[in-house]
Amino acid sequence: MGRRLYARFGTLRPMLSRLLRGLLYLVYGLVVVTTFALAAYVSFSLFVRSGTTRVPPVREMARAEATALLADQGLRIRAAKEGRYDDKVPVGRVVRQQPDAGTFVKRGSSVQVIFSKGPQRVEVPDLAGKNLPASQAALSGAGLALGQLLGAFSRDAAEGTVLGQDPGPGDAVAPGTPVNMLLVMSVQRERYVMPDLVYRNYDQVLPYFERYGFPLGSVKYERYEGVAAGVILRQYPLPGHPFTKQDNISLVVATAESPELEPAMITPAEPISR
Repeated sequence: MGRRLYARFGTLRPMLSRLLRGLLYLVYGLVVVTTFALAAYVSFSLFVRSGTTRVPPVREMARAEATALLADQGLRIRAAKEGRYDDKVPVGRVVRQQPDAGTFVKRGSSVQVIFSKGPQRVEVPDLAGKNLPASQAALSGAGLALGQLLGAFSRDAAEGTVLGQDPGPGDAVAPGTPVNMLLVMSVQRERYVMPDLVYRNYDQVLPYFERYGFPLGSVKYERYEGVAAGVILRQYPLPGHPFTKQDNISLVVATAESPELEPAMITPAEPISR
């Protein structure tokens, strides 16, 4: 039994030896191939990159500084014709570059840069004397927003027109800035209580209204039996009603004549001195 096992082991031993040698050859071949591939890659990379360089970051640099830094890397600067507005980058400094920083390019290549024009500003239009719709249109056309609306009384400007604004006309502000406006409000009129003029003499009442600037509108004459000529028969506004100096006062006066006379328009006199 022992002899048989020894004989079998003796036959397997050469086979195992050949298998191990094959594995060693395979590992050796893989090492050689890997080493060759790595060497080829490194050589190729060095060959390719020998004529290239990495683009340096030039954002927020002045033109002279960016030009010098690019020249150190064998690159040329190429400025765009138009700048770009930017709220953070000061005027005259690089706001953008192409290719981006870190990109590999050939030596002698140009890098395009765009210089900042600083924060964008628009001019505030003059809104004085304009009504609200016209002011809104002017602000919209200038790229500005409508701000707060305040009111103030004024006798020298038309109601609803702009009396003042903030920011003022011609100011340079950022787009979308709200513009506050002061609009003219209608002046509150003085109100009076209409006296009772019925059965009073028209010739005595007329000088009083003329003296204090109350306008008389139409004055009609009617014959009324039992009432003397010149006595006021009817009035408008009625007694006790409120009225202003802009309201016309109409009267009907008794007359001895039978035909009705044409209405008489009386020009208002000086206003009441207060």
